Amino acid sequence: MTYPAGYLDAASAEPLHPSARDVLAAAVARGYADPRRLHGPGRDARLLLDNAREVVASCLGVRREEVAFTPSGTAAVQAGVLGLARGAGVVTSAVEHQAVAEAAAWNAAAVTEAPVDAAGRVRPEEVARLAVGSGLVAVQHANHEVGTVQPIAEVAARTPVPLFVDACASMGRLPLPDGWTAVAGSARKWGGPGGVGVLVVRKGAPWTWPFPGDGHGTAEQGFTDVPGALAAAAALQAVVAEREEVGARQRALVDLVRARVVEIPDVDLVGDPVDRLPHLVTFSCLYVDGEALVTELDRRGFGIASGSACAADTREPSRVLAAMGALTHGNVRLSLTRDATRDDVERFLAVLPGVVADLRAEVAL
Repeated sequence: MTYPAGYLDAASAEPLHPSARDVLAAAVARGYADPRRLHGPGRDARLLLDNAREVVASCLGVRREEVAFTPSGTAAVQAGVLGLARGAGVVTSAVEHQAVAEAAAWNAAAVTEAPVDAAGRVRPEEVARLAVGSGLVAVQHANHEVGTVQPIAEVAARTPVPLFVDACASMGRLPLPDGWTAVAGSARKWGGPGGVGVLVVRKGAPWTWPFPGDGHGTAEQGFTDVPGALAAAAALQAVVAEREEVGARQRALVDLVRARVVEIPDVDLVGDPVDRLPHLVTFSCLYVDGEALVTELDRRGFGIASGSACAADTREPSRVLAAMGALTHGNVRLSLTRDATRDDVERFLAVLPGVVADLRAEVAL
């Protein structure tokens, strides 16, 4: 294990998968050249890139030519949203990642947010109603903060316009849903290297390159990180192969967390208890500052997240929790790595009540 046992923030970045580590070292030696060049090193890099694309396509159940590698998950989201919106009106869910919301607002005629219920889930019929006259619907596969899975297939069945799906939180961990036009993922969230995103655009979709230049007909512009793409593909292949076993183990640990944190007074669990990401759980502690919780738990060896998943550097309250009508104060997002054990979770649960009590005592509660 090359990361602390108390690292519980895999939703931000999963530690590099051993499969990715091995491939990355080998690919750096071979994949350094520009894959667009016709010389030997360029052709060698192109073969590696094509192999990476083939592996990702196989893992996701799509065509190889539909897969493009981008510099990040955010870049994949931006290219996907803007390439489909093309200045038209966009309907998003109220709990979309900030990258989706900002991309839609940047180049859309108007942006309409579909409300969500207390679990953070949209109502497909409401999305369809709002989509009348729009050019694009953007609904995430699973929420980055609370883990709730959206009814993508139902939304797609009711919506006649293109559907963009942000699957950065779920790609690899869950099978892709049906009905999307374009979908984006982030390699660092499934155990690939940072700086690699994936955009999949269905063949024949009304998508065009939305940035300066022609994009060479794909979302890959400039010099693609060939070693990174190959390592991301290797990690995705390994994660998909082991996801049933890992997912079942993580769900059991998350269920343990959900059962135990509610024993602490004034704690509010959020997100769907069943139809959710297997590795993630979020709860809010009334009368406690989220940043203080992060700091105190870090001192005790636990790395967790608090605040908005898409604006944590601003220390702003979570817009996702606000849209759900949940507590936004003192929230904790715990997300398990693939190697997290019951002992890791038990140690966290043993420490948490005392930390919450101490922080409340500091404000005379």
